Amino acid sequence: MTRSAAGTTPCEQPGCGGTVEDGYCGICGLAPEPAARCGQPGCTGTVEDGYCTVCGLAPVSTPIAASVTGRSTGNSYSGTFTGTSAGGSRRTSNRTRSSRTARSTRGGLGAGLVEIPRVERRDPATAIMVDPQVPERDRFCSRCGKQVGRGHDGLPGRTEGFCAHCGTAYSFSPKLHPGDLVAGQYEVLGCLAHGGLGWVYLARDRNVSDRWVVLKGLLDSGDADAMAAAAAERRFLASVEHPNIVRIYNFVEHPDPHTGAIVGYIVMEYVGGASLKELRSRRAPDGTLEPLSPATGLAYMLEILPAMSHLHASGLLYCDFKPDNVIQFEEQLKLIDLGAVRRMDDDDSVGYKTDGYCAPELETRGASVESDLYTIGRTLAVLIFNFDYRRAHRFDLPSPADVPVLAQHPSLHRFLLRATAADPDERFGSAAEMVEQGTGVLREVVAAQDGKPRPAMSVRFTPERAVFGADPAEWPQPLRPAAVAAALPVPMVDVADAAAGWLAGAVGGDAARQIAALSAAPIQTYEVRLALVRAYLQAGDLGTATADLDQLEESEDGDWRIGWYRGLTALAAGDPATARDRFEEIYTALPGEAAPKLALAATAECAGDPAAAARLYDLVWRTDHGWPSAAFGLARCLVTAGDFDRAIAAVESVPESAGQYLPARLAAVRIRVRAASERYLVEAGQTLDALDLDPERQARFSIQVLDAARSLVGTSSPADAGTRILNCALTERALRTALEAQYRELARLATNRVSRRDLVNRANAVRPMSWV
Repeated sequence: MTRSAAGTTPCEQPGCGGTVEDGYCGICGLAPEPAARCGQPGCTGTVEDGYCTVCGLAPVSTPIAASVTGRSTGNSYSGTFTGTSAGGSRRTSNRTRSSRTARSTRGGLGAGLVEIPRVERRDPATAIMVDPQVPERDRFCSRCGKQVGRGHDGLPGRTEGFCAHCGTAYSFSPKLHPGDLVAGQYEVLGCLAHGGLGWVYLARDRNVSDRWVVLKGLLDSGDADAMAAAAAERRFLASVEHPNIVRIYNFVEHPDPHTGAIVGYIVMEYVGGASLKELRSRRAPDGTLEPLSPATGLAYMLEILPAMSHLHASGLLYCDFKPDNVIQFEEQLKLIDLGAVRRMDDDDSVGYKTDGYCAPELETRGASVESDLYTIGRTLAVLIFNFDYRRAHRFDLPSPADVPVLAQHPSLHRFLLRATAADPDERFGSAAEMVEQGTGVLREVVAAQDGKPRPAMSVRFTPERAVFGADPAEWPQPLRPAAVAAALPVPMVDVADAAAGWLAGAVGGDAARQIAALSAAPIQTYEVRLALVRAYLQAGDLGTATADLDQLEESEDGDWRIGWYRGLTALAAGDPATARDRFEEIYTALPGEAAPKLALAATAECAGDPAAAARLYDLVWRTDHGWPSAAFGLARCLVTAGDFDRAIAAVESVPESAGQYLPARLAAVRIRVRAASERYLVEAGQTLDALDLDPERQARFSIQVLDAARSLVGTSSPADAGTRILNCALTERALRTALEAQYRELARLATNRVSRRDLVNRANAVRPMSWV
């Protein structure tokens, strides 16, 4: 059984078809009614759900009992623990210590790639609500989801009663009050928030140094024995320990003050900070919700995924992940609200979900690792762009045509598509895999923002086996698909394979020797058979390679590596269109990897789509300069488009330390020769002068530059009299003399008589006419 979060109400803004959730419309982002002004000095924001939409602080209010202002031990919890908080909050003690004097809690937030602003620890006393009430718009029956407690005829709605639809009792009044002592240990100080299981309270632990703790109610079944059993069953949460998961200290019981029924409470640490929901609630000047940057959203998800992985490794499912349930304090994140956590083998407990975040298969297939990862993907989408995620796009994503951030970052789009795929089998298989690919996507996003590469070694692919399309003698001729297939990376060997060690040291030589060695391997494992496919491709035996792939697919359906080798096979056969389809699938499966994008770019170029190829080459190259084929490919596509300056910039960005530095500089010369303007040819000559070329190559490239310069002589735009190219004036006679000298130099270096004679004839043909 799965229960949904609160229902929806239509937005009242003119012309908007959205629905209001948690106080805001999912489309226009506006609140349905005016909110109170923030009382913080100098702040112009308004208070929504208990906190200011600009500064993020609770409104200034009068002090509560002095006992609440006691010392904090650093165990903290945010006032937005779960659900929508209501009413005001009060501020009674001094501000939290500054980062200069406080204990350092610097975490890994940002993965070393992006700087995330700190969120100062919140004084717990400031989070206590002045008037703890649940707004009528947020009152729904816990069983059927219908509206309850609504006012009419000018009268306010009841906070307690029975649902008119199903008869289930409801109560939105706090069960605990300041001064109550729970289990003889926890002194209640006030309400923090109201969530799906009721009120959340701040308390002080009298038995452990007066530390701040949070009390969160368990589901009220109305049966004391059932409540006791539920509390006992959930004690396993106390054993969950992870730096990004809120600590569970205890499970206690306390009688309801009105009915006397026993109510169970989880006792957990207080995490003082701001929830991702709060951080996402900042507003633009026009009043609409302002999304987080893609880099920030990705950094948050990458920080919290290890916590999810820890739960999964412990046999637990989180079930109800959403922005409300993650707190940032200083530079760390905490996963809070473990009330919906259940064991993977638990098919009987009531499950919880939140519409807009939950996976579509929950009602039929139940919760799983894949459904947990789905909620993280949905949360990321909600954080980084505005869309109607509860209704119009409840189980899908809007098109990149409607969301600029998805159009700007195609790998991010594919990452979200896989994370939120309708079929659970098409999603990421583990939190670790999601971290791996998400980190690669984050590198791309950050590199696109500041133009600085963020290289990283892949654990999925080898480097390029060769650099394709970089030979200056051929450049920029069209790519040969077979040459691309032989140069592209190949998947890494699975180290868990029984023959992995043997493959690392026993296979080498030409294709024939590899085939012989692999066929005689001591054990014919899956990896050995994949290595045979590679060897057959290298030998040009595409038929045998295809037959072996067919057999492997029968035994290992769904292995993306089979699709990769089918793409290479299609390329080797001269079929870039089919190869492109295969690499498209792998790009979606592995959006953080560079190799699929490089392969897809090359196949697009071979298929006659240079614009698409250029976008992918650029994506690979600007992120990681360890893929030089991407620089040459980008330059080729830009030359085709007539964008010579960007093409030159692409090849000249190959670093001097790279093995392809010289070919890249010579490619820049070829581009300038092709552009054939005075500026380009002067620059080409300067580039040649700066390179330490062997005499033959120096002469051949000098001939190309000088011959192009001859085309400028006598044009409608004559060269400046002082312009010199390769120390040669731009006159017909000077250029012919220089060309003759270069041809004679090549003739001197020629190794056979035929070539020498041809070069001498060329020198004679180009030399200036003489009357003597």
